Amino acid sequence: MKKWKLRKLEWKTVDAASLDDRTLLLNLYLTQGLTFLLGAVITLFQRNPFWKQFPADSYSSVLLWGAGLAAAVLSVDLLISRWVPEEITDDGGINERLFGNRSLWHLVLICLIVALCEEILFRGAVQHALGAYWTSILFAAIHVRYLRHWLMTGMVFSISYGLGWIYIHTGSLLAPVAAHFLIDLVMGLIIRYRKKE
Repeated sequence: MKKWKLRKLEWKTVDAASLDDRTLLLNLYLTQGLTFLLGAVITLFQRNPFWKQFPADSYSSVLLWGAGLAAAVLSVDLLISRWVPEEITDDGGINERLFGNRSLWHLVLICLIVALCEEILFRGAVQHALGAYWTSILFAAIHVRYLRHWLMTGMVFSISYGLGWIYIHTGSLLAPVAAHFLIDLVMGLIIRYRKKE
């Protein structure tokens, strides 16, 4: 068994382009696992556990809210990508690397994990304490790869605020999870199949 020596550990900035595919995926799954754990713990301390934030009384209308927000976001995003130069929407190639070569089932799995984990933390826990506005600022800030471009930062903030709004309106985490999943999935499919052409 290999021993870890804490004195030899180094902290350094890593360029995403220098990461291999396996390390990039491992980073994604680890950060999402930590996001889920943090959200779950916070909701427990708030006496509002995340599993109680998925009420079962009206799944169809809640899913419609999620699908409606996703359709609106995707429409605006496609319009922006049509008229805005590509360098303004550049994320450093991370999305291309995450979605470009994935099998369909893996792409769906990634989108589901990201949507569930991030919504439990941001809508289920943080928004409960800070409200939709400050949660959206925090949500935009953690999407570091977009902070270089004001348009993308504004889009992430707006999407987050929309997710917070439908959570408030429906009272269910299912609505923002569904919207987040559909937005990521459709954009991931566009990246994957556009690359093949």
